[in-house]
Amino acid sequence: MFKINLETAKYLLAYAEQKAQQMGLNSDIAIVDEGGNLIAFHRMDNARIAGIEISQNKAWTSVAMQMPTANLAQSALPGSPSFGINTTNQGRLVILGGGIPLVSNDRIIGGIGVSGGTSTQDIEVANAAVNAFKSLLTVDNTSTANARIGSIHF
Repeated sequence: MFKINLETAKYLLAYAEQKAQQMGLNSDIAIVDEGGNLIAFHRMDNARIAGIEISQNKAWTSVAMQMPTANLAQSALPGSPSFGINTTNQGRLVILGGGIPLVSNDRIIGGIGVSGGTSTQDIEVANAAVNAFKSLLTVDNTSTANARIGSIHF
């Protein structure tokens, strides 16, 4: 079973940073393991200080809720079934896009969280790392990987 270690996390951070630079963003980027524990974090020059916690919480949320954070936004609107979910877990649940779980063999083994642009931009930066993760697993030939971008499961 493939696990997210520091070497893998640094590899993913590099791809995310490269994408952020291409987009003209200064991003905070976090990688967590299957338990939502921080493995690695990178704050690009001039990235917002508030983004440190936001990116780490996006990564944690993607693992804890087993879905991309963007999937939570719609269900958390007033009148929706999960309105107020972002106030749970001491406010740690983030409903902004930019947190994506890392999946190997249909099992979540980690997550990435990005903060620094709009939700759409943060998702694009995170997806650069997800694609690098897929390539890493394909090259390693240990399994196949994917990001859970689909329906909401509560």
